[in-house]
Amino acid sequence: MVMDEMGGSTVGLIQEAMPRSTETETPASYIPTSVLANYPSMSALLAFVLAQSFKLITSWYKDRCWDLKQLVASGGMPSSHSATVIALAVAVGLQEGFGDPLFATALILACVVMYDATGVRLQAGRQAEVLNQIVRELPSEHPLAESRPLRELLGHTSPQVVAGALLGVSLATIMYLVTRSWSPP
Repeated sequence: MVMDEMGGSTVGLIQEAMPRSTETETPASYIPTSVLANYPSMSALLAFVLAQSFKLITSWYKDRCWDLKQLVASGGMPSSHSATVIALAVAVGLQEGFGDPLFATALILACVVMYDATGVRLQAGRQAEVLNQIVRELPSEHPLAESRPLRELLGHTSPQVVAGALLGVSLATIMYLVTRSWSPP
């Protein structure tokens, strides 16, 4: 057991500082309310849903047919990965402060995800295109000629990542302003 300078238990001090639950509060009723009230999580989730919905709309605009696979597809405009992680980082910054270590963590996560989307994943998609072309040109008797094609749309171009990031910043900011106006003074 760790003792402080006065000979008291640090564990006791921590327990005293922690909020106590009331008799009427049950874990089952608390969880849904707390998740829905978690502004950073809701910002990130809504940013993801909106970005994926925009992909469905841009796909329809381009091909003139609804492709529901776009709701869960990776790649495309805008980047839902970027929208999600930037919405999370901005929401954490607005809620906790931009000097908070939690914001720094969320921002670094966002940078890694966006770098990966434009780097590794984009290049893997381009390699898949080349490999699929090579397989298509193989003679029919070759063992790999009947291989299932690799997914080519994996990563994002820089404009797709920037569009996703702008969506995330905008959404987190709007949600912050809306939730502040609804909360009691």
